[in-house]
Amino acid sequence: MKLEQLAHIMKTHGIIGAGGAGFPSGTKLNSKADTIILNCAECEPLFKLHRQLLATYTFEIMTALTHVKEAVGAKQVIIALKPSYKEAIDRVNYYLPSFNDFRISLLPKVYPVGDEIILIYETTGRVVKPGKLPITEGVIVYNVETMLNTYYAIEEDKNVTEKYITITGEIKNPGTFKVPVGITVAEAVALTGGAKSDDCMYLGGGLMTGNVVYPNDPITKKLNAILVLPKNSPIIQKRLANPAINIRKAMSICCQCRSCTDLCSRNLLGYPIEPHLFMRAVTKGMDSDSEAVLNSFYCSQCGLCELYSCPQDLSPRSIINKVRAELRAKGVSTPENPKFTGVSSDRNYKQVQMNRLRSRLGVTGYYVPATLDEKVPDFKEVKIMLNQHIGPVADAVVKKGDKVTCGQLIGTTEGKLGSDVHSSVDGTVIAVTDMYVIIKRRSGKK
Repeated sequence: MKLEQLAHIMKTHGIIGAGGAGFPSGTKLNSKADTIILNCAECEPLFKLHRQLLATYTFEIMTALTHVKEAVGAKQVIIALKPSYKEAIDRVNYYLPSFNDFRISLLPKVYPVGDEIILIYETTGRVVKPGKLPITEGVIVYNVETMLNTYYAIEEDKNVTEKYITITGEIKNPGTFKVPVGITVAEAVALTGGAKSDDCMYLGGGLMTGNVVYPNDPITKKLNAILVLPKNSPIIQKRLANPAINIRKAMSICCQCRSCTDLCSRNLLGYPIEPHLFMRAVTKGMDSDSEAVLNSFYCSQCGLCELYSCPQDLSPRSIINKVRAELRAKGVSTPENPKFTGVSSDRNYKQVQMNRLRSRLGVTGYYVPATLDEKVPDFKEVKIMLNQHIGPVADAVVKKGDKVTCGQLIGTTEGKLGSDVHSSVDGTVIAVTDMYVIIKRRSGKK
């Protein structure tokens, strides 16, 4: 299969990065790549779905990787996962002799090894320089579920209409579930038997990088997990904190101890991001150290600085996120010719072990077996967002009153960066806006 053909298939079948970012998958394809990496690091503390999918749909995922490898002319495929994912490793090894130039790379059990830049270094020894893309080092990285969706698109002409989600926390029956895109968070959580109490809130995505979501929020193609946590959980409270108060706290108590910088995953790879200097600049006035502020663009938002490193419970990641958004709104972008100091000689001694991270976060009790369940949830309608991907919002191609079938195109990004959007049910369109399409499910139909 030619590169252009595969890129077209990915775009028109609605394939985006299913690991959280939502980058249009076909856009990553590049003939300069010599290495394809399957990211099964799953470094967020409570995720399960990627290792489960790789263990369950091993042949399909490896077949999709072969299509990608051949389309771009890559020399090798690396399947990256942790030693504890024994079932997935066994299944990959079972099929490995059938796939040319494939190999397994076992990752350290640290956070955030699933960060694309860190993953590339751990598996190949190559460092993607600050401000550059992985392709500059000849690498393309894809998520496990993204490759499963690619297999179905190529082999079965199936559009992306469903999402696998790990649901855990203060619930009765944790698990990984396959749900139609567009059902609500509450409907997905109901598959677990519900929350243990009414005094809970939902975190969409990981403990370290996710955001608060609400019961009526729709499931998107890039949501990996729903974590049900007590309202008074420090993790939830961090997300709900007022950014202005975060800055005032930093102004009053940040002691410049450097813990945030010493354990910063990107800094340890030689990136110029230094959170402690950023905090100093913010608390003394943004002009006091403009270089430290601009270097915040190299922050990966992994969350270690505010959920693990800081002894004073400050929020460098959240403040960085706010400041970067303000800078972008003013037209400020990544600095040209950023400094690169090389991989730190003591990096191996400063990495955060997963068991220690779970313990620090107080979530060890939530790290329990979670079965893969593909039963269809009970729901009446879906609200399908037209902006699930990075790039311009898709244009709706249906109108109120239209009858649609599961897999039918309802939003297009033709001629633009993005990915097409499809109905996840058979039903009737009852509302269309610039941002979403609501479809009432046909009785007795998925």
